[in-house]
Amino acid sequence: MSFKYNNISKSLGPVAAHLVVTLYEKNRLVFHRKEAQTILGENHSAPRILQNLLKHGIISRLKPGTYSLIPFELGFEKNYLGNPTIVARELATKSRKNDQSQSIADYYISHGSAFELHQMVTQPQFVTYVTSPRLIRSRTIQGAEFRFVRCKTKDLFGLCEMWVDKNNKVQASDIERTLLDGLKQPKYCGGLSEVAKAFSIKKGLINSDKLIEYAMKLNIGVVISRLGIIMETYQIGSIKNLEQLQKKLTKTYHLLDPDLPASGTFLAKWRLRLNITKDELMALRGT
Repeated sequence: MSFKYNNISKSLGPVAAHLVVTLYEKNRLVFHRKEAQTILGENHSAPRILQNLLKHGIISRLKPGTYSLIPFELGFEKNYLGNPTIVARELATKSRKNDQSQSIADYYISHGSAFELHQMVTQPQFVTYVTSPRLIRSRTIQGAEFRFVRCKTKDLFGLCEMWVDKNNKVQASDIERTLLDGLKQPKYCGGLSEVAKAFSIKKGLINSDKLIEYAMKLNIGVVISRLGIIMETYQIGSIKNLEQLQKKLTKTYHLLDPDLPASGTFLAKWRLRLNITKDELMALRGT
């Protein structure tokens, strides 16, 4: 780092070099303006120094007040984004009051992005999904799309921390919560067929009791109906689990796949209209 420090110091000065090296040492490859000001102290202007770093291709701007350090080996690459999951974390967390405080973790990496973290996808993911009770504007940064899904504060459960590189963790939904979010909003996970395949891929790792507990806590009719038929078809969990779900069924019939036309037979047992047949659902298990 001393060689890199000397290079930055010669071109931009010791103050800017101190900022860059400190951010690297703290593994803050994506950082906020307030953090920079705290590191620089009251005697130096963070906006002025950050503008200079932008000009020289040392950092890139992700959004007003949020920046990404550009790896030295990339040279001048002002459109550098970095790891999209880490960027999503910083877009979702409230700004730190100082460099010692913790981010307020009222978010989680969700839907298709969580499917990818848990290695239960069969197709590439091109959107990074984040769920939060706060209203956060979805945006595209340097060609990468970040979509924010709003939830109720009481629904921030079933979460875990996951490593996304050797220095960074993010908060994500655990396997069971990820599957339920997929049943609620299949379009954010590649469609119901991808969600069904994920149940098959993770069958041996799913905690069926936890899955039922989460479903009861969410208490969403369409989720309970879809969960019931998938658990029954793929033989996940116990008869008791299925009975627990049946007790929570609503009177309303729901489409098994919300992205397909409203057709097919009605299945009273799970309050579903089967616009995907049970045979087709079973066939997904082997794909």
